Amino acid sequence: MMSATASLAVTHLVPLAGEELDKNKVTPGVLGFIVFAVIGAAVWLLMKSMTKHMKKVDFEEAPEASAAGAGLAAAAADPSARGPETKPAKG
Repeated sequence: MMSATASLAVTHLVPLAGEELDKNKVTPGVLGFIVFAVIGAAVWLLMKSMTKHMKKVDFEEAPEASAAGAGLAAAAADPSARGPETKPAKG
């Protein structure tokens, strides 16, 4: 069911679409402009909000994992590089 405001708006728009309108020519009209303007304003506000949130991000890059991983892999492959191993105490 349409609200009173919506039905009032439709009754004002119907006389504008009278018989002088060419049935083969379709234009977006005022309603199309309003919808387009609302979408544009929403995108602008979302971009503004995203920019504000992205400025708050404090990102520091971590050291490269490949260099650290290569050093650990070499140490695991060469048992003498690990140092003296301790044996568990008997008891």
